[in-house]
Amino acid sequence: MRDEDLIDIQEIAPAEVGEIDLYQRREKIYTRKIEGFFQRIRLYTGWPLLLGYFLLPWLNWDGRQAVWFDLPARKFHVLGLTLWPQDFPLLAFLLIIAAFGLFTVTVFAGRVWCGYTCPQTVWTSIFMWLEQKTEGSRNQRIKLDKAPWTIDKIGKRLAKHGSWLFVGFATGLTFVGYFYPIKELVVDFATFSANQWALMWTVFFALATYINAGWMREQVCMYMCPYARFQSVMFDKDTLIVSYDSKRGESRGSRKHGADYAVDGLGDCIDCELCVQVCPTGIDIRDGLQYECIGCALCIDACDSIMDKMQYPKGLISYTSEHQLDGGVTHWLRPRIIGYFVVLLIMMGLFTTHIFSRVPLELTVIRDRNELFITTDSGQIENIYTLHLLNMDKSMHEFQVSITGIAGAQIIGETLYTLNGGEVASLTLRVRVDPTQLDKPNEVLNFDVVATDMASLSATSESRFMRPM
Repeated sequence: MRDEDLIDIQEIAPAEVGEIDLYQRREKIYTRKIEGFFQRIRLYTGWPLLLGYFLLPWLNWDGRQAVWFDLPARKFHVLGLTLWPQDFPLLAFLLIIAAFGLFTVTVFAGRVWCGYTCPQTVWTSIFMWLEQKTEGSRNQRIKLDKAPWTIDKIGKRLAKHGSWLFVGFATGLTFVGYFYPIKELVVDFATFSANQWALMWTVFFALATYINAGWMREQVCMYMCPYARFQSVMFDKDTLIVSYDSKRGESRGSRKHGADYAVDGLGDCIDCELCVQVCPTGIDIRDGLQYECIGCALCIDACDSIMDKMQYPKGLISYTSEHQLDGGVTHWLRPRIIGYFVVLLIMMGLFTTHIFSRVPLELTVIRDRNELFITTDSGQIENIYTLHLLNMDKSMHEFQVSITGIAGAQIIGETLYTLNGGEVASLTLRVRVDPTQLDKPNEVLNFDVVATDMASLSATSESRFMRPM
């Protein structure tokens, strides 16, 4: 390399090399309150979820809590449905359906789950509303943070954090109430007699809510939530995303109301930065699609309000697609979205069919391995079996036990058993077979259990019958 080339590189390098601080301090975001069409939708989606979360544990269903995950008894009660550990594959399948539903919605309309129904978003909105009620508007909160500590400032801080802690405690108490009878739990807390586990988990979830929704807020969405990182993989050019129409908005600039701004080469954007001030993650949507955007449409309502005041057409910022921004048309029915939707419907149909055709009876047969067989004085062969019978129905039933598969096999002892709803019974049975009926050292033996008052309530399990070689 020539010396003059080295000099040229040394001269231009300092101007082009920037410095990035990976550990820079978080800048607090002061959001401005805004109202509009999409915020009313968020209100209509958020409040039902909140009411459902807080009220479901208080509802009764058949004399018990409507939604109750009874871990000691290993029962999950969801309205009229009771799930047992044997039904955990159903829970896994339900989670897969929920995930696939989220992917389907994302392909169609981007991160609407994040913006409208995500618990982090809903609870953060509550905390922001409480902050506005206790400390005032955006400008008032900025001034309050810069002001010296006074009695007034201390009072507002106590009111804000007190309301946050109250919501956090109610959230934690309700969450624990899904696993512990909530009426008893409230009485225990009111009388200071709550056990240490209930107290620990309530405090844990209360503090988690207080920290996540009150302090961390957008940090959860930007750095902790994995969905923010991989959601863009599911986007295509027809996915609806919150976007700024740069062709219409640029160049930005202030202007007088009613002035012919086109003469000055200006676009519709007056550069008021209201879209930035209302954004809960503090981004500028005019810089293009960013992973921090949660699709909450606050910037759309803010921009539309300015367009109304300036008497410009709405939609400078809107839900649109990349195709539409480029002057094309959004393709609503496309192979990808149709495929997602069809597969989702199939999975939902299979899940629903399995739920309604599910037999609330579980039978497990274990052959005694300590003693493979017993030869009686009359020369007949006996095997001993343990039957685990679970009546998952709510009512008491009498069950008849029978065997098939080997001619002449008979059960020695009782074959009728009565089980209450939710009862588990371990039954020991002796099965006797004439050796002339056995062609092999071990043969298949089927155990059948059926309720005497309900033929559809039945179960079958296979085992083996052993004889001497």
